Amino acid sequence: MSEEPTRLERLLNTLKAQGITDKKVLHAMEYTPRDLFVPELFLDRSWEDSAIPINCGQTISQPYIVALMTQALKIEGRHRVLEIGTGSGYQTAVLSRLARYVYTIERYRSLMVEAEIRHKRLMLENIIYRFGDGWEGWPEQAPFDRILVTAALPEEPTHLLAQLKPKGIMVGPQGRGSTQRLLRYTKTADGYETEDLGEVRFVPLIAGVAREN
Repeated sequence: MSEEPTRLERLLNTLKAQGITDKKVLHAMEYTPRDLFVPELFLDRSWEDSAIPINCGQTISQPYIVALMTQALKIEGRHRVLEIGTGSGYQTAVLSRLARYVYTIERYRSLMVEAEIRHKRLMLENIIYRFGDGWEGWPEQAPFDRILVTAALPEEPTHLLAQLKPKGIMVGPQGRGSTQRLLRYTKTADGYETEDLGEVRFVPLIAGVAREN
């Protein structure tokens, strides 16, 4: 008699059924315990394929969206990745299992500190943190092989795209409404190629740093 699949196994099967085929991404999701990043109030929902609220009015994204965005980046082991919006640190942790270095920026100091504590518990040592304005990117460390934006961009982020290496890829939601389009930009010799990966729902990317929290 076969054993009942665990909640993690059910989640991974759900991701596969929705088109997540990159084995490296699935492996990174498997070995990143989402319950470590979820507020205690919502622990029973840790392995559901749904977004969950966290502090400072932010969210930890639906696992499918995390996997979709990560897969779309096509990360290789030597890559340096810039993440705009650390949040809970869950997406950061997944990226860190795939890239050489992850540079992550967060406008809420408390979220950044909490994420760093979680990452230390997981012994992830290739993450570099910055409390700052994600809209500005990290020009001192540019160019990057990949850029991931985890909040909705109001318009085409030309200043962030300028921080990509040739043939680099940036993935992020774009739009001003309650729903946005998930776009993938690939830097070419003549500019950028843009692909629409579907409809998503993210909190807006806000310029500046938060004075509190």
